Parts: sequence; C-alpha cells; structure tokens
Amino acid sequence: MSFYIAPKFLDKLAVHITKNFMDLPDVRVPLILGIHGRKGEGKSFQCELVFEKMGVEVVHMSAGELESPDAGDPARLIRLRYREAAELIRTRGRMSVLMINDLDAGAGRFDRSTQYTVNTQLVNGTLMNIADNPTNVQLPGSYDETPLHRVPIIVTGNDFSTLYEPLIRDGRMEKFYWEPTRDDRIGIVSGIFEADGLSRAQIEQLVDTFPEQSIDFFGALRSRLYDEQVRKFIDQIGLNRVSSRLLKSTEGAPKIERPNFNLEHLLEIGHLMFDEQDRVRRMRLSREYMRIDDRDDDEEIRPARSPQAGKAVGRNRTERSQPEATPRANNHSANEGTLPSEIAEPLQQLAIAGYNIGIEFVDKRRFQTNSWKTCACIASDRHEEAARELANCLQTHPNDYVRIVGIEPQAKRRVSETIVQRPNR
Repeated sequence: MSFYIAPKFLDKLAVHITKNFMDLPDVRVPLILGIHGRKGEGKSFQCELVFEKMGVEVVHMSAGELESPDAGDPARLIRLRYREAAELIRTRGRMSVLMINDLDAGAGRFDRSTQYTVNTQLVNGTLMNIADNPTNVQLPGSYDETPLHRVPIIVTGNDFSTLYEPLIRDGRMEKFYWEPTRDDRIGIVSGIFEADGLSRAQIEQLVDTFPEQSIDFFGALRSRLYDEQVRKFIDQIGLNRVSSRLLKSTEGAPKIERPNFNLEHLLEIGHLMFDEQDRVRRMRLSREYMRIDDRDDDEEIRPARSPQAGKAVGRNRTERSQPEATPRANNHSANEGTLPSEIAEPLQQLAIAGYNIGIEFVDKRRFQTNSWKTCACIASDRHEEAARELANCLQTHPNDYVRIVGIEPQAKRRVSETIVQRPNR
C-alpha cells in the first residue's frame, strides 16, 4: 500500500533535515522544527513517511516521557536520546533525527490547573540548551570533550502557544502549521482506501461529505467497516470460544472476508460516526459533574505573569486594549433574556462570520492572573442559544468580568476575545 505525502509537508521536512546536515557559511540554522495543527491531521504519520522516503533513522520520544516522580529524569532522557541519535549518525553513516511527539501535552501549560513542575522547567531548559549547543550535549555527572554530530529535532503538537516562549522563538525552533488542503486530503484518503477499489470521484465525494473531519476520521471509518465481519466471526464460533480460538488455536489466524466498501455504505457509517461526535459535544455532562464554586477564595492562586509573559501567551491582548468604559450588562436585561445592543452586536458578528462562540468569566482577583473559566461554548449556527447563555452568565456573575470568544470551527483556534462586562470599580 502506497501512502500519499503532501508536497508542502515533504518540502518543509526535507529542507529542514538537509539544512541541518549542511555547513552553511555564516548561517544560523534552527535545530528544532515544530509541526503543529489540528488533532488527527496525520502530522506524525506524514513525518514517518518522509523519514522512510529519505532513509532517515529516527529516535522517538513521547509526551508521556517528559514527566517523572524523580526530578531531572526527563531532561536526562532527552540528552540520552539525542546522544543516541548522534551515535547512529557516526556508526551507520546515515542521517538521524530525534522526534518528540505531542510536546505541548507534556511540556505545555493549558490553564491554571496544569502544574508547572521542576521537570517541566528542566525539559524546557534542556531543549533550549541543546538548540543553542547541538554538538556539546553532556550527560549529568560526566563530560566528553568529543563533539557530537548535529541532530535535527522534530517536535509535533496541537497548540504551541502553551509552550515556554523562549523555547519556540525564532532561531531555536522553526514553526510549520500543517493544515492539509482539499487536494492533500483527497490524496491521503485515496491512500487509505487504495486496496478497496474506490474511484477518484468516490474519494472526492467522501471527503467533500465530511469537510471538517480530520484525516484520522477516514482511517477510523475504514476500520469501522470491519466491525461487521468481526461480529460475524464471533457469532460463528460463539462468544465463549473467542479467546481460545485467537490465542490457543493451531488452526492459524481466522480468515475475515472483505467488507462492503461501496460509497453508500461508507457514507452511512460516516454519518453514524459523526452523530456520535455530535452527541459528545452536545451532552457536556462534565459541566454538571465538575462545577467549581467560583466564589471559593481558599483555593491556591497562581502568581501573576509579568507583562512579557502575558505577551508570550497572547491571551491578555484583548484585556489590556479594552477601554475602561466597556459596556456592562444590567441584571434587568439578563433576567428578561435580552441583551443590550452594544453586547448583542459583537455576538451577532461572530455568528455571521461562522465562528463558534465561547463565553468566559473571571473575578477581579483572578483577572490579574488571566485565569478565566468557561460558561459555555456554542456552535455558530445556534445564535439564540448563545445569546441566552450569555444573558445567564451575565446574570449569574454580575460582579465578574465576562467576555465572548470567537473560535474558528475547523482550526479550533481563537480569533477574537471581547470583554462585554467589567465589575464596578
């Protein structure tokens, strides 16, 4: 089975790897390439395809290895893996890279509930040190004067804004946002269904029917079709004999018939999967089960960020730029379920632009630490519900800051943040 490699992805990765193995005069080459984008778009898999095509040896790390009960272990492991990749270059004479998957999940800070541990600090410091001195990477307790071969580092993630800003600055990390085009999606999905006899037109119709789904959706769709054959196998041998047939039998692996891969059947299963996704989004039971009293003053408060840190995260720009006279909703209008025009207008503009609408609040004290809490997150086509939720939030939190957030549905990234209520001074 031959899989599709997006030309843009191949170009970016091949240039970065090759450049790090070349001696370019008076040029500072970033050691780290950060590939970020929506979940499930095949970032890691596309990397593996490029590595295979270029004949690159890969030393892997995952986000789960960036934390440990013992302080210093993850940082030491990064150095050990880097030196391992350098040794592969020296002994095998082949290009090698260190790849860290989902870096933001292991070293990122998403909200005030995410602990920033000593290991997180050491991981950030170690990666910065390696990026600055790629040929001099030492293990704790030892020193080797022999220079190492430079090893490019590839990291993947969904949201690099959660990472330590000095780590991702230009010069250390080159950023590449991966968002497959329609042609890329068709090419990748064609590779997934290559052995199943679907025509180019059928692949295009399948992709266009689910335009907002990630690449992983189509891989899961193909896997879902085999459920029917597995169910038939269970019915044939009996549920009580499945274990012995698969693990202890001398008959060999069971033969599974190829499922029905016609387009109508694929679309039917795809819509069932989409309905399950939508049901998860609409339930939002965690909001009922995990509500926290926002008036609880006994919980630990995170120290306020410096202005420089606020700029790095990029979440305080709206708050700092809002005038003091930002309109404030009164309880009367919230009780009636209506909103003043100065509040309803930006809400309507977000809905017209096709953005999902997030509603957040924070009290005076936590406003300084940018520790916002979520009231609701509403799809763009449910404007009336968003207005009701906003009115309820304004009524429930009359003495708090309240803001509305525009969220791009496909990329899941924030495009605007507007404070619609400020507490009395």
